[in-house]
Amino acid sequence: MRKLLNDELGRLDIDAFKKAPKTPISIVLDNIRSLNNIGSVFRTADAFRIEKVYLCGITAQPPHKDIRKTALGATESVTWEYYENTEELISNLNSDGYITVAIEQAENATMLNDFNISSNGKYVLVFGNEVKGVSQEVVNKCAEVIEIPQFGTKHSLNISVSTGVVVWDLWSKMNP
Repeated sequence: MRKLLNDELGRLDIDAFKKAPKTPISIVLDNIRSLNNIGSVFRTADAFRIEKVYLCGITAQPPHKDIRKTALGATESVTWEYYENTEELISNLNSDGYITVAIEQAENATMLNDFNISSNGKYVLVFGNEVKGVSQEVVNKCAEVIEIPQFGTKHSLNISVSTGVVVWDLWSKMNP
């Protein structure tokens, strides 16, 4: 096997990316502290052509050198918006017909591997603070809660890892 060169990967330029059809998934970052995590989420959003990233509460916004360090330009390709109040945003997205999904450990949560998607659904995935997770008030407003199965001693995954796992799973189910 020969490792491919970057110019052999057939990646879109920013203009083509902006015009390309998007995966019907948006991401909400609810009070994320780490600028590196924010940048990593932008790279995942770019990789899977996510519709939009919403940055809420204390979540930092581009441009910022520490976001740029891990985003590697994805803040230029991915559409994003800052929204101060996450609860209000989720209410608005629910009203607009999105299926809002908190990624959290909660009573009656659906395990990610058991989560079934609607073929015509537009999903909003809500990822919470590195320490406190998605706030209970935001969980209450979401239509669904997904939990990532875990089998070790730790209680959670890093926010950027969680985003990659969940987005990959939903994308795979949308593109069998």
